[in-house]
Amino acid sequence: MSKDLKIAPSILASDFSKLGQEVRDVVDAGADWIHLDVMDGHFVPNITFGPDVIAKLRPHTDKVFDTHLMIAPCDPYLEAFAKAGSDIITVHAEAGPHLDRSLQAIRNLGKKAGVSLNPSTPESVLEYVLDRLDLILVMTVNPGFGGQKFIDAMVEKTRRIKQMIGDRPIDLEIDGGVTPETAPLVANAGANVLVAGSAVFKGGSVESYRGNIEAIRASVGSN
Repeated sequence: MSKDLKIAPSILASDFSKLGQEVRDVVDAGADWIHLDVMDGHFVPNITFGPDVIAKLRPHTDKVFDTHLMIAPCDPYLEAFAKAGSDIITVHAEAGPHLDRSLQAIRNLGKKAGVSLNPSTPESVLEYVLDRLDLILVMTVNPGFGGQKFIDAMVEKTRRIKQMIGDRPIDLEIDGGVTPETAPLVANAGANVLVAGSAVFKGGSVESYRGNIEAIRASVGSN
């Protein structure tokens, strides 16, 4: 595995009573990006936070804010998430009828554009939007809750998407059930960004977060 592997801890698994501190702690522990799971209770069966919380977190780090919108519709809110300090805004292919328009809008806001696929969504939906993408996010669990079991069939899906990407400068991100046991599977299939929530934030201290991140890196031979 190349050394450009990025670990993006999901603050969904952090202690919400001290979010700013948790962001600083996980950055100190070696996080490359901060993954922000936005859920609306409509597209997915959970509610997390919106752009105001992201804006409050932005001063705590200059690390990439990787904002994953699990909301529908998403288009009316793209500008708010951009202004809040998101660096990458990822929308779900299933969240609306005009994916190309959504991706174009994100780029017009000066942000990197990503698309996420639910486990049952075929990668063929990417075919006509590849040139608008900076990131593809493969859900390896059904979105909505943290701590779910990794879906093994998504490894081969990841491999197929990597082949579709070819030599394009598109990051391939995995979200769901990432642990030192599953990380090598998706890394070997071509993923270079790993979202981890429970596997990073267990332990509740900078030292434990650092050990958890290092364990994931070591499992794929990256440092």
